[in-house]
Amino acid sequence: MHRILITGGTGCIGSVTIYKLLQSTEIEKIVVATRSNNTDPLKLWLGEAMDPRLEFVALDVSDYQAIEEVVAKVNPTHIIHLGAYQSPDCSKYHIRGMEINTGGTMALFDAAEKLPNLERFVFASSAAVYGMRSMYAQATIGEEVPLAPPNHYGIWKLAGEHLARLFHDNTKVPTVCLRINTTYGKGRDKGKTSAPTNAMKAVAMGAVSGKLLPFEMPYQGRENYHFVEDVGAHFAACTLQPFTGFGAFNIKGETIPIKDFLQIVDEQANQLGMGAHSSSSIIADAPPNLFICDLDHEKIDSTFTDLPLTPIAWGVRSSLEEFKVMAEKGILEYSINT
Repeated sequence: MHRILITGGTGCIGSVTIYKLLQSTEIEKIVVATRSNNTDPLKLWLGEAMDPRLEFVALDVSDYQAIEEVVAKVNPTHIIHLGAYQSPDCSKYHIRGMEINTGGTMALFDAAEKLPNLERFVFASSAAVYGMRSMYAQATIGEEVPLAPPNHYGIWKLAGEHLARLFHDNTKVPTVCLRINTTYGKGRDKGKTSAPTNAMKAVAMGAVSGKLLPFEMPYQGRENYHFVEDVGAHFAACTLQPFTGFGAFNIKGETIPIKDFLQIVDEQANQLGMGAHSSSSIIADAPPNLFICDLDHEKIDSTFTDLPLTPIAWGVRSSLEEFKVMAEKGILEYSINT
């Protein structure tokens, strides 16, 4: 039976990962380390009644002594590290971002090296470790290309990957780094690439309120999209399925132009009777999408099994339906300035 410690477990990806993990009968306990203690994102997936296999512990990943104490007390068989400052915060607060995204990650690996029963470490990395799309001549971008992060967030994530590799070298504990790009869907409330999700929220909120809420995408170009449930399934599978060694993987996704994503939102909103409230566009003179697209996921697909890749149209439709229900309940978080 598995005893899992997950940092950032009440965030968007942490919550859906827990939802997927709990579907396994091999889980004895999941210890959710969270700074906020806000379980509302988890309730989006689990309902009001928390699964008895969940245990919560307050933890700020910039408190290195607390990390060591929590890890030793929990003595997990598996660790999933999702706790991090997101991209806008790292750009605004460089030192704080380094303390959390690099220092906290280093402290967690240091503590994990002392564990006697650790079987797997999964680190949430990012497609921000790559350079700008113009760097690469390839039609699709695999994990072996040169890396040149375009912002502080990407630099800290790349540092985390190197720490993960060093951890594996020192311990031989199987270690996985998962590079995430634009996640969309239920629970995606923060970060620069939450914009596609906010475009859908505007439709649902408008349909329920009876008001048209136009949404403007703050960047243009092409984007690599992951449906939120797929991301959770990837983290759960890469935690529990057989694996040896060290590996960094692009998670499965689909790249399309941003304008095509917005068109899919319009089409699905029309089919669901919300078309009159779908009004999304790209701001004039929008800067290009900062993060890379056209990511190749052959490596992860050949290493792990049964990893989902939800068609964007289905993911958008599902998200619009979920957001409409949430808006009707008054629990949909949306700001026109998001």
